[in-house]
Amino acid sequence: MRILFVTANRLGDAVLSTGLLDHLIRAYPDARVTVACGPVAEGVFQRMPNLERVIVFSKRPFGRHWLSLWRMTLVRRWDLVVDIRGSALSWMVLTRRRAIMRPGNGHKTKQLARVLNLGTTPRPVAWYDVQDVARCACLVPRGVVVIVLAPSANWSPKVWPAERFVRLFQRLAATIFPGAIPAVIAGPGAEEAAMAAPVLKALPNVIDLVGRLSLPEVAAFLAQSTLFIGNDSGLMHLSAASGTPTLGLFGPTSADEYAPSGARAIALVSSDATMEGISVDAALFAAETLLAP
Repeated sequence: MRILFVTANRLGDAVLSTGLLDHLIRAYPDARVTVACGPVAEGVFQRMPNLERVIVFSKRPFGRHWLSLWRMTLVRRWDLVVDIRGSALSWMVLTRRRAIMRPGNGHKTKQLARVLNLGTTPRPVAWYDVQDVARCACLVPRGVVVIVLAPSANWSPKVWPAERFVRLFQRLAATIFPGAIPAVIAGPGAEEAAMAAPVLKALPNVIDLVGRLSLPEVAAFLAQSTLFIGNDSGLMHLSAASGTPTLGLFGPTSADEYAPSGARAIALVSSDATMEGISVDAALFAAETLLAP
């Protein structure tokens, strides 16, 4: 069985779609899966079981990226095409069955579940291997509590003030986790580095992971960490998918649709729809609630 899975350009949406892929792999253990995604999301699927190919396509003017993707997928007859982009591509390739995402309400994972008419909502997963785990084990002294801070986002109104990340870590290290060390994580590029720089500068003994790991390595590192605190971002979703206790900070964006989805993940929503409306006290209380037995 061959499956074509057309997923998102954005990292967060791609991570959220992994729950649907995980369901398909479990339902069809012999399937060979081709994933089409944007370049930022490619690493999400590199370690996926049953992966035959990742097709990376970048947006081009006038929708020309869909034409190039169509050419790459036309040569094969598919057994199932799952398209969470709701594109016309799904109707232009040969397939026995199509499942296409339509605009909907509710959390994104519930919208994804409706693509295949699932009775339960599949939880996102993070794929990594033993090499990724070994690479990350070298970064942290054995037995040390690591609190991951993710101060970046793809839109400046989604960014919690850097000094509040610093104060929150200091209070966590002074109360709940004496001896904890911070790890600051962000994606590659100058803008991400600029958002992370004030936090890196203010905290001693910090592990600098800004643009330094692949996405499978990031997932492996997060899975070994004690707590993640970050803005609404793709890294927040990857943390929740990794099983890490994850506190997502939400101001102007919708937690109803994009709250982190994981076994131990919660969203802290601003009182006034701005990131400045989230106090350090509120974030500390949310972290304590998340970590409570």
